[in-house]
Formats: sequence, structure tokens, C-alpha cells
Amino acid sequence: MTTGCKKVLHVGCGGYAPEKLHARFRGGDWQEVRLDIDAAARPDIVASMTDMGSVENGSMDAVFSSHNLEHLYPHEVPRALAEFRRVLAPTGFALITLPDLQSVARLVADGKLTEPAYMSQLGPISPLDILYGFGPALADNNLFMAHRTGFTGQSLLAALSQAGFAVSVVQRDPGAFALWAIGFAQAQSEAALAAASDTMLPMNRALRASA
Repeated sequence: MTTGCKKVLHVGCGGYAPEKLHARFRGGDWQEVRLDIDAAARPDIVASMTDMGSVENGSMDAVFSSHNLEHLYPHEVPRALAEFRRVLAPTGFALITLPDLQSVARLVADGKLTEPAYMSQLGPISPLDILYGFGPALADNNLFMAHRTGFTGQSLLAALSQAGFAVSVVQRDPGAFALWAIGFAQAQSEAALAAASDTMLPMNRALRASA
């Protein structure tokens, strides 16, 4: 890797927009490497997150995945997370966010399947959008936006552990009906875990699991 510059692999980056990248990676000491399955997004690497063979083992200091894993079928998730782990340097980590089905299920149980749950940059998002993919994009034949699986905090922790991450923390963001997770390639001290959570996760309370 380039001396003095850390690399973050932005998985499922979509079309280029600096604000899509988490604030943690926007400093001058980070180089963004954009990866997407859709060539129309003009990424640096065209590939599926389940097969990132063109990315060398241990070549990335971080992986950032924002609302990607839910687009996979359940049996593909272990492959994707194993790829995230494979490309990380020994001191690297993966930062992941995706829908929190446990919180969405409460709205569905209350009969609010199609009512707006929150407002996004794309417009109002309903539980139906969170479960199956953003309706307007699907109606526009953008089938990359379809959702095929989902997670709770505990199931995401288990998936990260099974993929070989040494320790992970998962946090719920109730306002966005989302989960945030950090998976570390190697064990971390309590101080390091606390610092990472403070700088990368939106809330204060987190679940934790070690392999």
C-alpha cells in the first residue's frame, strides 16, 4: 500500500459522491477505492462483493459497506463477509450499515407497512421499502436495488464472527431503522473499541462479540 496513505474499499459505492463516504474516511490520509457491480456507476473496480478477486489479500486498511449486504441472497452473505475479511490488512476493520429488521418489524406489526418510517435524501422510506427495496427505484427497473435478506443485531454479530472477524460491535440507529457494525481483523483493547465506536457509530450503546 502507498506509504502514508491508508486505503478504504468502498463496496457498493454507486455513482460518485463524496458525501456517500463515511466521515471517518474523508480526511487526506485516506484513499477511497470504489467498487460496484454496476459498471454504470463508473467505479474503480467492477465486481460483486461476493467475488472481489481483483483486490489483493490484505491490501485494504478498511472496508466501508453502506446498505449493500441486504441486496444479497442469504447464502451469499457469508461469501461477501469473508471477502471483506480477506482484503483487510491485519490491523484493518470493516464498517457496515444496513437495515434493522427488528425495528422495522414493530412498524409492520402495528399495520404501518406502507406509511413513511423516515425521510431520506431520496424521499420518504416505508417499512415496505426497507424490507424489499426502494419502490421507486424498482419501478424504474433498477433491480440492483432489490432486497433479498435482512439482519438483526444478533444475526449480524454472528455473521461477522463466522466470517473470521476477531471482534465486532453492532449498534442500532433507531431514527434510520438501521444497524451499524465494526468488524476488526484482530483483537482490540477496550480503549481502542471505545474510541472506534465513538468516532464511527452514531449511538452510545452497542452489542459486542469476539470470535
